Amino acid sequence: MKLMFIGADHEVTGSCHYLEAAGKKILVDYGMEQGKDYFENVSLPVSAPEIDYVFLTHAHVDHSGNLPLLYSKGFRGKIFSTVATASLCNIMLRDCAHIQMQEAEWRNRKAKRTKDISEMEPAYTMEDAEKTIKSFVPCRYDEESEVCEGIKIRFTDIGHLLGSSSIEVWIQEKNVSKKIVFSGDIGNKDQPLIRDPRKTDAADYVVMESTYGDRLHTTDRPDYIKALTEILERTFSRGGNVVIPSFAVGRTQEMLYFIRKIKKEGLVKSNPNFQVFVDSPLAVEATEIFNDNQMDCYDEEAMELVKKRINPITFPGLNLAITTEESRAINEDPEPKVIISASGMCEAGRIRHHLKHNLWRPECTILFVGYQSVGTTGRAIVDGAEQVKLFGETIDVKADICKLEGLSGHADKNGLVEWINGFTVQRPKKVFVVHGEDSVCSSFAECLRNEYGFDAMAPYSGTEVDLISGVILKEGMPIPVKRKESTLVSDVYARLKAAGARLMGIIAKSEGISNKDKAKFADQINSLCDKWSK
Repeated sequence: MKLMFIGADHEVTGSCHYLEAAGKKILVDYGMEQGKDYFENVSLPVSAPEIDYVFLTHAHVDHSGNLPLLYSKGFRGKIFSTVATASLCNIMLRDCAHIQMQEAEWRNRKAKRTKDISEMEPAYTMEDAEKTIKSFVPCRYDEESEVCEGIKIRFTDIGHLLGSSSIEVWIQEKNVSKKIVFSGDIGNKDQPLIRDPRKTDAADYVVMESTYGDRLHTTDRPDYIKALTEILERTFSRGGNVVIPSFAVGRTQEMLYFIRKIKKEGLVKSNPNFQVFVDSPLAVEATEIFNDNQMDCYDEEAMELVKKRINPITFPGLNLAITTEESRAINEDPEPKVIISASGMCEAGRIRHHLKHNLWRPECTILFVGYQSVGTTGRAIVDGAEQVKLFGETIDVKADICKLEGLSGHADKNGLVEWINGFTVQRPKKVFVVHGEDSVCSSFAECLRNEYGFDAMAPYSGTEVDLISGVILKEGMPIPVKRKESTLVSDVYARLKAAGARLMGIIAKSEGISNKDKAKFADQINSLCDKWSK
């Protein structure tokens, strides 16, 4: 019965934990790293084919985005998540695959023009994503699910995103029972649309996030309607556009919720019929999923509108851009407008085109409505960069740069403390603090120890824990990421190595097959080796 920390340890993205229990090998989340990467992550301790299950806290790609990569390396197990998370991953993982394939195509075109860049293949393909999606086992909130003999799980609404959850895992191994709770990303209170986070009251161990573990949201809930109205009025009076880099899932729907209210009440006097463009096929599909999951995920205020047959996230003047032609047409329209586009940190997607067209214009406003990780284009702009590079071109930052303060999907320090103090029936023996910037993980763990009496630590990648005794078997070390060499190693070779690792994983699982099949398998491998060793 062992827990190992793989990703998002003293970092904010790339969540991944490895759990070995009841004879099964399990991952809790398997996310992409986004923004600047500071520390090396250890490799998974087993090959992809040996992984039996994945338990997924929510659909954001820093928790789910590497699942198709796991499939491409041979994973064929089941992925357990909430119903809404499964639906969102259906679109988000396909979108990730599309981006991977686009980036590979772009780099391969560039590789043909210079000898310093090698050709590459995408980390995974659309086929990998689509087959991964078929592996999902959707579960309802608050219902216990028996995964296999010795392991049960339950998903609890954690209020961060539609379908987001903390996961309770009950483990029975011989005569020993343990319960471990993975917080996922703990949501902020009083968010539009979705419910407040719910607490769990008992655990032996807790793995909890700390994204905002060193800061507090404003004491009074900001008047988002008033603040957004003022930004719209000010920008439209200058003849400019309001460009909102926004996560396609979650934050986009919240912005639509606010704008519906503004338009309904006619608050923008100078341009009451302003047009709003959502330029993201992913956001369009995600909005439909929000509509499909109203009963399970919406809060009381949103449900009151639904009961009156009012859709909380649609209104006259809302335009959904899906095709490339529709996206291009937005910047050809001279009328002041709102443009909501992904990605939220300006690292990829159509938002970069809209920044290229609007960032240099003093009459426009770039409005940030979400957290910007260190090392991202969005963070550079928020921090006052005078220029940024987009598509290899240097763009001056002359637009008005604004933020809607306090609009966060993450609990602040007080919210995190409130959640961990909810373990009143059985206080955890140990709390592992993850998913925060380096200093934040350490300071929040120290806070839990010194101020609230928890046995808390902030593990680095590679830390291993014996869940029966609670003993730290191995302590991970902070290994800084090495700078890449200027001449890039072939990604195709990396794919070949991954295929070899997959083969070793299948061999490791073949002990129980018949001797006849083992011999046949060995002959096939030897034949393949003979072919390629010449």
